[in-house]
Amino acid sequence: MRPKTEEYELLDELLVVRLTKLEKRLLLKRCKEEGYRTMSDFCRAKLVKKREIRKIEVSKDFVRITKKLDYQLNKIGVNLNQVSRNINAQQVYQFGPSDREVFLKVLQELRNCFSVLQNYMDVIE
Repeated sequence: MRPKTEEYELLDELLVVRLTKLEKRLLLKRCKEEGYRTMSDFCRAKLVKKREIRKIEVSKDFVRITKKLDYQLNKIGVNLNQVSRNINAQQVYQFGPSDREVFLKVLQELRNCFSVLQNYMDVIE
């Protein structure tokens, strides 16, 4: 026989929420994907309980690529700091075509790094 539920654990309050059919289907899908037995359990977990922490496991390749990206981003940051320090140290400095070329290369590298990181974020989600 099942033990008696404590007074403070009784689920005797009702909350009515109106959804569209699409919203309800999406909610049911998420409920099943995340392994909840009922929609009520899912809603209580998301609305009332503390935020769940999920552990995401990644491959060794992902870790290697991420460390490499981190290293490259750090190098870009060091280069930008050197450029800005040199610019600020000069009384008058005129940007030349070579400066523009360097900045465009740095910008392209930053875009590449962002693109790779975005791809990994899309895979995780």
